[in-house]
Amino acid sequence: MVSRRGLLAERFPQLGCLIAAVVAVTMCIWPFVLVNAMQMALTKLHLHSIVGFGVMIGIVAGSFVNFPLHRLEREVEQVEAPGRWHRWLGRVPLVRRTKTETIIAVNLGGCLIPVALACFELLIVAINAPRAMWAIVVASVANIIVCYRVARPIQGLGIAMPALLPPAVSVGVTWLLLMSSDYDPVRAPVAFIAGIAGPLIGADLLHLRDISRISVGVLSIGGAGTFDGIVLSGLLAALVA
Repeated sequence: MVSRRGLLAERFPQLGCLIAAVVAVTMCIWPFVLVNAMQMALTKLHLHSIVGFGVMIGIVAGSFVNFPLHRLEREVEQVEAPGRWHRWLGRVPLVRRTKTETIIAVNLGGCLIPVALACFELLIVAINAPRAMWAIVVASVANIIVCYRVARPIQGLGIAMPALLPPAVSVGVTWLLLMSSDYDPVRAPVAFIAGIAGPLIGADLLHLRDISRISVGVLSIGGAGTFDGIVLSGLLAALVA
């Protein structure tokens, strides 16, 4: 008789090949799925297909462009080895204060383009459904508060928070405020604006004072491009709304 371990050992190479093939296919398909989702979200934001494609290219290409805004210098203590020899304590490491610099920058694809698009969507809502302007204020404030509460400064990384929380909050609040079918054309723009405002203001701008506690060389607002919380939350909110 063949034990279960023997059967598993015989089938493991085939199982490993199957898993590797699934992972490889997923990695090949994922970029197309992401691009298609972005196009669908931009279409719901009342953008022409050509304009939407240009915005998508701008977000992707602009994720590599940062504009420095401010340089923040601070002093940190660094332990130097081997230090000096103390008669009673043995070898005591030397601690010296050195100056480090953090560059605060803004990303083109992850911040400036989404903010410009949010301003355009605000104009669309003001023209087509001015009664929904109050919903933008309420949804944005709610998302800003949530993002501010959950965002945390991480040493060596920056400001981090759950990626799916901002779009979930913006979509949920938008649907609660604009449940009527009369608001169908502007529901996605409202959710998009709230999804942009939450990470940008609540997570990034309101936590700028925490930079002094983060050892990071460059703090780029929207610096992760298409995968940054600002873009991700805005597009997901528009896609789901």
